[in-house]
Formats: sequence, structure tokens, C-alpha cells
Amino acid sequence: MNSGKLYIVATPIGHRQDMTFRAVEVLKSVDWIACEDTRHSRPLLQFYEVTTNLMALHQHNESQRSSTVLQYLREGKDVALISDAGTPLVSDPGARLVAHVIDAGLEVVPIPGACAAITALSASGLWSDEFVFVGFLPSKGARREEILGKILNEPRTIVLYESVHRISLLLSQLKLMLNEGRQLVIARELTKRFEAFLRGTVDDVVKAFESDPSTLKGEFVVLIEKSPLNRDDIDQCEQERVLALLLEECTPRTASRLAAKITGGSKNTLYRLAIEQSAKEK
Repeated sequence: MNSGKLYIVATPIGHRQDMTFRAVEVLKSVDWIACEDTRHSRPLLQFYEVTTNLMALHQHNESQRSSTVLQYLREGKDVALISDAGTPLVSDPGARLVAHVIDAGLEVVPIPGACAAITALSASGLWSDEFVFVGFLPSKGARREEILGKILNEPRTIVLYESVHRISLLLSQLKLMLNEGRQLVIARELTKRFEAFLRGTVDDVVKAFESDPSTLKGEFVVLIEKSPLNRDDIDQCEQERVLALLLEECTPRTASRLAAKITGGSKNTLYRLAIEQSAKEK
């Protein structure tokens, strides 16, 4: 008996008619569809007259459901994985399932389609040859600021997701951290009736939000222009950041030695810098 296949099926991010013919065909032909939320997915599936059996697979039950899916695949049944919107696994559950299926020597078949990050990037007007996708930042705390501070030095366009509950917080953080003139794009409600792009400096975007509170509703993709710093500048900034943290607990000699190991920088250069910083603090 042949084993079944796991299909990773992209669904629309807002507009129902963005579903591909192939996606509909696969969803109708498989034995089971694993959904992030069956209640959310059912209206879309009914719209396309898909009557396949559904099961819930989300972050809280992915390990358990992975075993169930593997059993079905070994029995020769085909299973499709969909998320609430867009391409599964992109800031959505499913990575563990796919890894388990691959480890079991079974076949995973991608069915491409919509992805909010790529859709926003394509119409952003920012450099798109190279970009880094961050997904969702931590909701709060020092870890959020640490990650944000690090990615803002990226020499590539930055793409991230933010919820309606934290978009104001993100804008206030970017206002403090971005260089004046650096471009920002916020894509809201992509492919839906009230789709909108806000483009400009962070000050421009903040003013747009303040002048029209309705822009604070919906789902957001945030795109940030690549850092004007070159790679050497970024490496130096990172070396100095690590050194400063180590100097809080170590002597200049120890701090410079550890910073050189961590960042790959010159131990002698970092030691001179450590001495300079220590002298300033006295």
C-alpha cells in the first residue's frame, strides 16, 4: 500500500477569490484537512464546496495531532494542512508536523498561494532583492526591545507582523529607534475592502495614525527600509554593544577577550575600546 501525502495548502489572506484552482482541487481530493481553527476555515471551504473531513491542528495540540496525521499517512490517506489565512507555517503552526512527516520518510507537497509578508513587500516600494522576515515580535518586555534593536541594523528590508493591540507600541518604539528619514511602510487589511498602505518616515506614519483612528484597526504587515549602515558598521556596532554589556560585570581585559570570542572582532581593538570606556566612567 502506498503512503499518503501531506499537502501544505495556502489559502487567501482576505479575498476569497485569491484561492488557486489547484488548492481547491487538492482540498476536495484529500481524506482529511487539518485546520488551525475549523470554525474559521469552514466558511471558506463551504464557499468552494469542499466537504472533506476537518480536524483542528493548532499550537496547543500540534504534537498530538502530528501522531494522528502520521497514522493516516501510513494508512495511505492524504492530508492537507491549512492555516487561518495565507501560507501555513509562516508565523503559524505546522513546523513540527512537517518535520515529523519528513523524518518518517513521507512526502510533503507544497501548494503555493497567498502570503501576507510577500504581498505587502511586493507593493511596498522598498528594496525587495534582499529582505529578512521576523514574524511577530515578543509582546512586551526587554526581549522585544532587544530583538527590535538588533533587526533595525539589518542591511536588508525588514518585514514583520504586528497585532492591532500592539501597533501603537511598535510605532512609539520605532520613533525612538529609527534614524530620521528612514522609510517605513505599514500594510493594513491586505486584499480586503479597506486595504491601505501607509508610507513615509516614522513621523509621517504616526501622524497618519493620529489623524485617522480607523487606521488602528485590522491586521498589519510592517516593513522597514534597510539600514543605511554597511556590514562593517553593523559588525562594529554589535561588537561595541556586546563589550558594553560585558564591562558591566568584567574587567576590561576579560570583557575584551570574551567580546572578541562572541563577535569575532579584534581582541586588541576591543581592549583599547574597553580601556577608553572604563576611563570615561571614572
